[in-house]
Amino acid sequence: MFDILTLVKASGYLGIFAMVFAESGLLVGFFFPGDSLLFTAGILSSAGLFNIWLLAPLVFLAAVLGDNAGYYIGRKAGEKLFQKEDSFFFRRSHVDKTKKFFEDYGTKAIILARFVPIARTFAPTFAGVGQMRYKTFFLYNLIGGALWGLGLPFAGFFLGNKIPNIDHYLLPIIGAIIAISLLPVIKLWHANFAR
Repeated sequence: MFDILTLVKASGYLGIFAMVFAESGLLVGFFFPGDSLLFTAGILSSAGLFNIWLLAPLVFLAAVLGDNAGYYIGRKAGEKLFQKEDSFFFRRSHVDKTKKFFEDYGTKAIILARFVPIARTFAPTFAGVGQMRYKTFFLYNLIGGALWGLGLPFAGFFLGNKIPNIDHYLLPIIGAIIAISLLPVIKLWHANFAR
């Protein structure tokens, strides 16, 4: 388990942008801690480490651009991409779970996947593979990017300003965020594999 607080502090604006971009659309970014990363960055903004008015738009831009990259990877590489064998960065099970998620929620999956680890990385690629119209994809991408990329940093910023000494409660808060973000994954697993 790595220290999310140290990771965010050491990463700075450029590192946060790169992690959000990679997690949003490059198939190797599924292991980044997106939700807790953004919330923690928001809390640190309330303490003056980041400027929230720079951080939040930067995260939104990284999320939208990352999803666009994922969409084009899916569009260009197509089904060949998902015939790869398992490796450190690529797991067939991640693909199968995201495909099921996409089938269940359709175009709304682009928005909902923002809040679901692993699906966040693979959903834009599935949209490209499935030849979703780019205009449709881009609209949902903007909405999801705004809700996630602006919402989580501002939520952290707001809480950081309202709760004195919030840094003392950071680990339980991050634990709760991780647990909440895993609920859809557990539900999906239970619906498909626990029969």
